[in-house]
Amino acid sequence: MQIDNALYIVATPIGNLGDITQRALDILQQADLIAAEDTRHSGRLLQHFNISTRMISYHDHSDERQVDSIIAKLQAGTSIALISDAGTPLISDPGYGLVKKAREAGVKVVPVPGVSAVITAMSAAGLPSDRFSFEGFPPHKSGARKQLFASLARDARTLVFYESPHRIVDCLKDLAAEFGEDRPLVMARELTKTFETFLSGGVAQVLEQVLADSNQQKGEIVLMVSGYRKPETGDELSPEAEATMKVLLEELPVKQAAAIGAKLTGEKKNKLYQWALDQN
Repeated sequence: MQIDNALYIVATPIGNLGDITQRALDILQQADLIAAEDTRHSGRLLQHFNISTRMISYHDHSDERQVDSIIAKLQAGTSIALISDAGTPLISDPGYGLVKKAREAGVKVVPVPGVSAVITAMSAAGLPSDRFSFEGFPPHKSGARKQLFASLARDARTLVFYESPHRIVDCLKDLAAEFGEDRPLVMARELTKTFETFLSGGVAQVLEQVLADSNQQKGEIVLMVSGYRKPETGDELSPEAEATMKVLLEELPVKQAAAIGAKLTGEKKNKLYQWALDQN
């Protein structure tokens, strides 16, 4: 393949080097430059695949001059591949500022998809994945972390967080405090690596497992919290009873509909009466 003059956003493996795509290898091999979060770290990846493309540094602390220099190179016809230490750039990794400026400057930006810890973890967690929210790293301090968790405690989506090993215990304690000890949670650790681990259960159960095994306090961690579900109160009607009441209420006053509905469905008249009132 022949690559164009563009900024390529290249996903790299999060652990298992076999997860890199052929397209990613082709672009890293053919690009004029590779902008890497940590050139020493990425140097080992390139060496493994016998890629000799010159690297420059780009990370969260790169100043405006470095960003402007990269944009100038792109505008001059240089092809540049952006990579982070692992996974997909910009997903809790550097790149946003550079991509934003590149687009503003009219530079072509090309995504090269591959591994992302968020998607990798969600695919194997067994939690609802039709709607989920990636929240990145929670705040370092407990007060701010609890405030964030409190704001998300009634979110119906599965919530996904990254966490560092030295904060995992305190993070789980704060999750238990704000989400409840029984909220279903899956903790994925060291994804695609030799010691890949999934722990699941209520928040308190997972915390207990982490406290009992110091190995669970090492490596890269993804936390996935099941979304909020309204507690069962016993006031819900069966679908059949609801359907019956809806038909009756089209023709009868609430009190009479509840009385007849009770005879037809076996539900208590007061429960049907209250349900009918709630509909209005």
